[in-house]
Amino acid sequence: MPGQKLDEIDRMILAELQADGRMTNVELAKRVGISAPPCLRRVRALEDSGFIRGYHANVDPRELGFEVQVFAMVGLVSQAEVDLSAFEDMCKTWSLVRECHMLNGEVDFILKCVAPDLRTFQRFLTEELTSAPNVASVKTSLVIRGAKDEPSVPFDVLEARLAQDA
Repeated sequence: MPGQKLDEIDRMILAELQADGRMTNVELAKRVGISAPPCLRRVRALEDSGFIRGYHANVDPRELGFEVQVFAMVGLVSQAEVDLSAFEDMCKTWSLVRECHMLNGEVDFILKCVAPDLRTFQRFLTEELTSAPNVASVKTSLVIRGAKDEPSVPFDVLEARLAQDA
């Protein structure tokens, strides 16, 4: 997918949907300057090719009672591909783990976790994460506050790079 070329209309569609995934196809078509039928075909093609992975509401975890947010840096005993994949698969089963990223360097994975309270996170940490197969070390950092949480890509940077390359 990274090698696949998108034209300006496709990029505008992605930028608009990223800003507001609830808008109607008619509104989207108007914003990007095309009629509704080809706009819908383009959106479906972007979905089918994996550029659009889904639509969701951006909910506030603290408003829902998830007061604890923690980043856990995990070191594994073995970095063989089978062991890395097994750890990733395990992370997918843990409800408190909201993000899992493999890193290079001293830490193998960083996990973003949310929990309603410290006791719940501590139980997850001691009973599941640190006792998981192949886990050698876990270092945690409790989030005090967040200054930015932008789950999107900066289309302005992409457009500037494309203009520079042209």
